[in-house]
Amino acid sequence: MTRIRFQLSLDQLKENLLVMAGLAEQAIQRAIEAYRVRDLSICDLVLRSEIAINRLERDIDQAALDLLAMEQPMAIDLRFILSVIKINADLERVGDAAKSISERVRSMEQMSVADLPVDIPRMATLAAEMVRKSLQSFIDADPELARTVLMMDDAVDSMNRAAYKALTKVMEEQSHSAPQALNALMICRALERVADHATNIAEDVIFWIQGADVRHHKSVMAAQKDGKVAE
Repeated sequence: MTRIRFQLSLDQLKENLLVMAGLAEQAIQRAIEAYRVRDLSICDLVLRSEIAINRLERDIDQAALDLLAMEQPMAIDLRFILSVIKINADLERVGDAAKSISERVRSMEQMSVADLPVDIPRMATLAAEMVRKSLQSFIDADPELARTVLMMDDAVDSMNRAAYKALTKVMEEQSHSAPQALNALMICRALERVADHATNIAEDVIFWIQGADVRHHKSVMAAQKDGKVAE
């Protein structure tokens, strides 16, 4: 009976995390839509969703800590609870990124639309896809799907670097477009952080299922390529 109750608690923890995941994913999609159409009413929805995300973060953390304290789980159950705590934090930060983007949209309300050399919707689509895949890998307990997310992060990083280079050039050479370029630069930075959080979630899924710590996988792979890590 105790084991059944514990399993039900784990199932409820997962269900609550998935509710939060849905809110975080929706928030980032809404924030980008607000940027695309310059609709402040969508920004209001993002800000309201952040309140719910923050409340869920606290509830999920408390439930996870209670399970750790009362049940003293072992092996894969312990890794699951630890992963939930970490994923919970990353989802809250995805919500923060959505709020940051919506605040930038608000600050652009009185600005004319500038033709900037950056494709924010494309970058947003890729970052959102990473979030979706990382969450699907959690739902399906699929470490291989999680690993595909790790491989996608390089593309977002590359787009962010290109955006930084192009937008700083706009700010230097086109003073009339500098405010718009600065806001676009900060939105790109927020999207890059969303991709980082998706990567973190994918790493936590791999840790949960396989017990493998794949954090800092890029630096390890680079070192192996340079012959700095022993086979």
